[in-house]
Order: sequence, then C-alpha cells, then structure tokens
Amino acid sequence: MKLVTFAKGQTPEIGVIINDTTIAPLGHLAPDMIALIANWDISRPKVEAVSTTPEDTVEIASVRLLAPVPRPGKIFAIGLNYADHVAETGMATPASQIWFTKAGTSVNGPYDPVQIPRGSMMTDYEVEMVAVIGKGGRHISKEDAAAHVFGYCVGNDVTERAWQMRSPQFCLGKSFDTHAPFGPWITTSDVAGDVHNLGIRCFVNGDERQSSNTRHLIFKLWEQIAELSQAMTLEPGDVIFSGTPGGVGMAMKPMTMLKAGDVVRCEVDGLGHIEAIFVAE
Repeated sequence: MKLVTFAKGQTPEIGVIINDTTIAPLGHLAPDMIALIANWDISRPKVEAVSTTPEDTVEIASVRLLAPVPRPGKIFAIGLNYADHVAETGMATPASQIWFTKAGTSVNGPYDPVQIPRGSMMTDYEVEMVAVIGKGGRHISKEDAAAHVFGYCVGNDVTERAWQMRSPQFCLGKSFDTHAPFGPWITTSDVAGDVHNLGIRCFVNGDERQSSNTRHLIFKLWEQIAELSQAMTLEPGDVIFSGTPGGVGMAMKPMTMLKAGDVVRCEVDGLGHIEAIFVAE
C-alpha cells in the first residue's frame, strides 16, 4: 500500500492511494499518520477494505501532498554511508556509524519549494532512501530490524555545507527550515521489495548528478536500526535517512552548489520521486 498525508485546504488528512491516481481518505480510522502507524495491527484490515471498495475518493492532482509524517518524533540521518560518496569527500571509510539529527521543523512536502537560506552560497542536495519506523522498541537486533520498519519513502537530505563544516556537529547545517523533504508517500514494507537492491538517483535541472543502488550502502538499514536502538527507544513514525551516494555538488569540480530556480528531482526505484524548486529565503 501507499499511504499519504495530503491537504485539500489547510487541514492535513491521511489516505491510501488507489490506482496511482486517487486517494481514499482514512480520517475515520486515525487522526494522523503516526496514530495510524501505531495502531497498524488493528487498522490494516480496515485500510485494505477501503482500498478495495472506497466510498469516497479525491484526485491526487487536486490536492497538495505533504510529508507523509509531517512532524516525526525523531529524524536521524547517517553520514558517509556509500563508498563512492566517502571517496569523493577524501575521507576514510568510517569504522562505525556517523549519525546526526535533522530538526522537526526541517520537514517539507515532497513537491514543495525548498529554501536556499539567507546569504547561503553552499546549499547542496543528497538523495536518500528513507525508512519510517512502525513497531517501536529498544535494543533491536539486526535480525529483527526489518519487522520494525513500517515503510519507505524518497528523501533529500538538503545540506547547507558552510554551516555543516563550521562545527564538528552536523545538525545545524542539516536542519534549516524545508531541508528535509520526503515522500511522496509511504510505500509499506510488504510491497517495497528488497530495499537493499533499489536504484537511487538525483537530477538537477534534468542533469543526472547521483546514480547508484542501495546495495552499496556501507551500513545496511538493519544495522542502522540496531545501532540507533541501542541508544534510544525508536517509536512509530520516527524517520531514518539511510545515506547518500556520490555525486553531490560539493564534490564536483568545480564545486557546484544550488541556486534559486534550480529544480531537484530525487527518485528511488519502486518508491516514487520527489521534486522541488529551490527558492531564495
């Protein structure tokens, strides 16, 4: 299934995609996506019933798609997790996982404009596969990790490089408003396929900048979940950005940062795509 958060006006609603063109609203089942995920064992058969015989639908083209989880409890992202990206930075392959957070206020819709911060000359793109936690827990093993993922999205870990590099902690450079677009929906785990064998790409103004496959992740998603859950309880709706491949603007020669008017499209096979115009704050 593909589950969305959308708005016909100002009020967010949740729904399930029908035939890739329409949405069946699910507001009668849960007030928001986190509540739907948290009660999925009970809600799933009801959602399946709605998918089969919807009583009410709206056209996708007539609504605005929001981030599937508009305000996750936690957003974590892993750095230097594709070998080609490590190589282009000139850094050593990490012996352990490198984690940073993105602020909840950085969440953005899958097709909404993304801001180039005031005065920034170093705003960059990073296409990533995003995992959404379903079943929460602590001390989750690698072997059990897949069962804790509700589904998957496409994300762009937008980064302000000057702010990223001014401190040993990356979180400020990763947390500007609008710098965590993801979506366009959550593809549930049961239909996502082998998430460690998906093509992943990023285009800037139609020019392919990043192209790889999730099989090249250094630390697989199950290892990521096991690592994070040693430190904290993962909860329904938490979001994990799983790493970006080589081809970022910072590593181009000459370095090529985003400017107002640029259009960035990120896609992952089977999960859809997101696309945004970058605008001056």
